Parts: sequence; structure tokens; C-alpha cells
Amino acid sequence: MDATKRDQRFSWLLKLPVYLWTLAFVFVALLYVLGLSFLSRGEVIGVGGEWTLDNYARLGDPSYLRVLMQSLRLAVVTTLICAAVGYPFGYLTARLGRTARSVVLLLLIVPFWTNALIRIYGWRILLMSNGPLNNLLLALGSISEPLKLLYTDGAVLLGMVYALVPFMILPAFSTVDKLDFSVVEAARDLGAGPLYAFLTVTVPLTLSGLAAGCVLVFIPSMGLFFLNDLLGGSKTVLAGGLIQQLINSRDLPMASALSVLMLSITGAVIVVYRRLGGTSDMMF
Repeated sequence: MDATKRDQRFSWLLKLPVYLWTLAFVFVALLYVLGLSFLSRGEVIGVGGEWTLDNYARLGDPSYLRVLMQSLRLAVVTTLICAAVGYPFGYLTARLGRTARSVVLLLLIVPFWTNALIRIYGWRILLMSNGPLNNLLLALGSISEPLKLLYTDGAVLLGMVYALVPFMILPAFSTVDKLDFSVVEAARDLGAGPLYAFLTVTVPLTLSGLAAGCVLVFIPSMGLFFLNDLLGGSKTVLAGGLIQQLINSRDLPMASALSVLMLSITGAVIVVYRRLGGTSDMMF
């Protein structure tokens, strides 16, 4: 019994730094943002001393609702495209031989060693009117004048999918890799065709990886404002960019209220994921 208590005490001491870090840099920070959202705007430092609910009332303004709906729509479309691309990619990768699988995973992970901003700048250069893609199409005679590829909704969506599709591929790969394919073979032996066995056996047994990937893609796609700034320009404003604009204009209470709303949406997504049977360990 003494040894058990000693092990529990030692385990608690090992976890203590994590608890302290979470308390100082997550919990306290969230409380600070939540408190700011209930304050009025000040003229000098951006925060006044009066408590108010006006910031949350302003979230019902059509301009804010439009930005929020645009952000949600982009996040949903990005998640659907990533699921359509990432799940089959993860499945096929898991079915490769050991050497080929290692090469594919290495090529998938290597871009993470480069700053995301630099990688998106690469897409920006590629999509410019005088960029390589337009120059190639002009040289081939496919177009008579440069296409407007940059500063469009399509460019933002492309950047989102490019940046986030690995977060769909890796959970899908993990669940397929752990799947007992003798169950699939049993379904085939009982007369199920390849497609029917895939849809009725493989997909349900690997649905947890797909769900985890959807959460991992949807949540960050709500806040990657720099992608919209680089590829979409000023025509489209998303929630993350709006928060940045509010901070730059020193409207910290309103920025905090919008941040709390975004955090609430994120929390709701995670709660739904957990209620549907998702595990707390989404990073495979």
C-alpha cells in the first residue's frame, strides 16, 4: 500500500508542471479574455472600466454575422474536401508496403518542418498573374491572358485544404493501420463484394479516425486568418482576420467577445465529437 501511495505521489509530481503550465498560460489567459469581453471600450488603452453586455449584443449585427457565416462555411467546405481527399489517401497509405509507406509518410510530414507562412507564400507566388502557373498556360496557348487566381475565394480554399489535409490523412492512416483486416476478409468470404465490404465493414471500423480528422481540420480552419490575408486579400474577411482588425483598432473588448464566441463553437464541436464516441486522444 505504501508503495502504491508513493507511486501515486510521484506520478502527481510528474504531472504538476503540466498542471501549472495549463493554469498559467491557458486557464488564466482564457479568464482574462472572458473578463475583457464584459468591459466597455476605453479611449486610451482600449479597455474601459464599465461592465457591459453590449459586446455580445453587437455580435448579432449583420456585419459580424456575415463574417461568422463565411468562416463557418469555409470551415465546413474545407473539412469536407479534406475528408474526401484525406481518408482515401490515408487508407491507401496504410495498405502500402513498409518501405513505400515510410516514404509517403516522410513526404507528408517533411513540409511541417518548414514554416507555414513560407509555404503559403509559395502558393501566393504560384498563383500570381505573372506567376509560374499563368506563364505556363500562356506558353502552352491554353489561355490568351493571365487568369485571376490570386485574391479569390478559391485560392483561400486551396490554401486551407493544402495546410490542413495532413491532419485528416494521419488519423485516417492510424485507424486503418490498426484495423484487423481478417474481419474484412470474413465479409468477402461471406459473399460481400469489395466495395460493399469497404462501405459496411472498413468505413464503420475506421470512422473514429475520420471523425478525429474532421475535428482537427475544422477547428483550426476557423482561425487561420493569415491564409485569407495572403491568398484572399481584403475582399473576404473571416473571423480570425476580424479579431485581428479589432485588436489593431484597439477595440479589445469586442475582439474578446468574438474570441469567446469562436472558443464556444470550438468547444461545442469537441463536445459533439466526444458524445459521438470520439476519444480524448485525437492525435493518434
